[in-house]
Amino acid sequence: MDEILRVQGLTKYFTKKSIFSSKSTTVKAVDDISFSLKKGEVFVLAGESGSGKSTTARLILKAIDADFGKIFFNGEEITDDPKSIKKLRMSCQMIYQDPYDSINPRMRVHDIVSEPLEIHGIGSAEERKKIVLEALHEVKLEPAEDIVKKYPHTLSGGQRQRVVLARALVLKPKIIIADEPVSMLDVSIRAEMLELMEALQKKYEISYIYITHDLATARFFGKRIAIMYLGKIVEAGPVDDVLLHPRHPYTQALIDAIAESNPDNLYVEKKVRINEPLDIDVYEGCRFRARCPYAIDKCKDEPLLEKLDSQREVACFVKLD
Repeated sequence: MDEILRVQGLTKYFTKKSIFSSKSTTVKAVDDISFSLKKGEVFVLAGESGSGKSTTARLILKAIDADFGKIFFNGEEITDDPKSIKKLRMSCQMIYQDPYDSINPRMRVHDIVSEPLEIHGIGSAEERKKIVLEALHEVKLEPAEDIVKKYPHTLSGGQRQRVVLARALVLKPKIIIADEPVSMLDVSIRAEMLELMEALQKKYEISYIYITHDLATARFFGKRIAIMYLGKIVEAGPVDDVLLHPRHPYTQALIDAIAESNPDNLYVEKKVRINEPLDIDVYEGCRFRARCPYAIDKCKDEPLLEKLDSQREVACFVKLD
């Protein structure tokens, strides 16, 4: 499988100023992370809120500037040159958690879906209309001829997310970054949406970066996974290997916290292997040591992300069975 995207040493720090004093703190939102995406692959970035997943997505799309690091698309480095950025954005589209964050409620569905075509100067008005209808058929919004006339508020949450997916498809992207695309949908239609995305991936060889905190959907949809914590990748590998045999305490804690699906066990006490956070600088040494039940003195040093074998990587001094 050919590599289509590579992220190398990506770093972004933010300065957080106090409103009550002149003091400021540095938030290491994304801190020297590297990974690759292969053609036709679903790569998952997983972790709790605040781990740096969405910031990574915005950095890849050049929506915000990185402090350090490089991004390569099809072997070519993406620079700050407008032509380089335009080339990336035509081939790499984004789906957001809440469709209302990315669509104009005053625009009809036709105008929403055709907007990328107009921005990039693709096709005549008639050609764009045809492309929009084809995209709506692809995402199973029927009858498409009626849907194009509607406003977003008249659609259900699932339908609005399909509109966003259709808008991403009109440029025939090589990569789609899906940032929590099903987390605001009813449980009953989450699998339906993921199955649609998977069908489109197979049909058009689309590569996905799937961002989520939900490990159940990560395993359902993903092929490889990287677990992020406070801006760092702490574990990576094939999704089944990582989730069935975690080698980092944070991954283990995330798995422990998955909701119980068996009604008979709803009232059985479930232990999550995580401690109350210690009052220490989280950026000194291992990021997770303030909450880790296995922390040792060596964790005061920062562990590097090292290979366990040809596919697994972990950043931890403690060996989990």
